[in-house]
Amino acid sequence: MIIEMRTYNTKPGRRSQFLEIFRSKSVPAHTEIGMKILGPFLSVEDPDTFFWMRGFPDIPSREPMKTKFYEGELWKRELENVLLPMLEKYEVVVVEDPEDLVRW
Repeated sequence: MIIEMRTYNTKPGRRSQFLEIFRSKSVPAHTEIGMKILGPFLSVEDPDTFFWMRGFPDIPSREPMKTKFYEGELWKRELENVLLPMLEKYEVVVVEDPEDLVRW
């Protein structure tokens, strides 16, 4: 399994609003495409930061699955213009679970 470990920093005071939309719209869309979502995990040190992971079966499936989400109607017509303005920055680290130990 290939895992993106993602850190999101929202603009001050926007984390709750971002997460409400993320949980209700983005996570189901990811799941429908076949991505595994774990999180979000809220930072206890920073009220504007949260973490989440997105899993893919393998490297070859990662780009097509991401493209399906980011080129899809939900992202293009709704989420992109709502969620991106709430973010200060985000970071992504891509790792591999060499023995498929992650069980979601």
